[in-house]
Amino acid sequence: MNRLESVFGGAFVTLTILVLIACATVPLTGRKTFDLVPDSQVISLANDQYGDVLKKSQLSQDPAKVQMVQRVGQRIAIATETFLKQNNQADEIKDFKWQFSVIQEDKTVNAWAMPGGKVAVYTGLLPITQDENGLAVVLGHEIAHPIAKHGNERMSQGLIAQLGGVGLSVALSQQPAATQQLFQTAYGVGANVGFLLPYSRVQENEADRIGLVLMALAGYDPRNAVPLWQRMAAQGGARAPEFLSTHPNPQSRIENIKSLMPEAMRYYRPQ
Repeated sequence: MNRLESVFGGAFVTLTILVLIACATVPLTGRKTFDLVPDSQVISLANDQYGDVLKKSQLSQDPAKVQMVQRVGQRIAIATETFLKQNNQADEIKDFKWQFSVIQEDKTVNAWAMPGGKVAVYTGLLPITQDENGLAVVLGHEIAHPIAKHGNERMSQGLIAQLGGVGLSVALSQQPAATQQLFQTAYGVGANVGFLLPYSRVQENEADRIGLVLMALAGYDPRNAVPLWQRMAAQGGARAPEFLSTHPNPQSRIENIKSLMPEAMRYYRPQ
């Protein structure tokens, strides 16, 4: 065996071991995911990034909008904690400290959620969500991403593909700028998500499925998801809203959501 073969062989063995030991399980779907990034490090990085975004943004001073987002967000958060506890996965969010912020950008149709329970909603989204039910659709979907550790999955893939498979702490110390950019790309931080990687179809379907269950548990009718996505699709025009730029075709999503509705309705208890 020559030296090159030895190097590639060693790398393959190392990657195989990592795949075997670095696994996480997605709630509800049970899918096994590749997760190289420790929750404590990711949450710490998320807190820093979230704080940085808020410092650079103008926060809404409209009490009605802020209170609505926080009210819906807290109900989804409680539903999330209840759901994971019922499924013996409460430890997955034991370090979450929920925070819901409203960023004053009327032309930005977007929302995102990060590990640790840090959530941002842009005011441009609210005319489309219209009410608490529509907002619950979006927040359920976005919160489902960190609950399913989709960002961790993408971050892990990026650490291997872009930074040679080093650990997160090593990547931060040796290549901080590249690692920060990788984090923003993986977790969809900020308003310019059109420049970020879309979630995979599998991840989006999981977020839809989990999000519908979370909003149903929170007492919001999941059937509101269909008209919400129809309104979102109608905003497309020549330039799709930021929220759609990293999401699949709206019509495909609507059909998939309809197929998921019987399951979600089993969790629905009006409040």
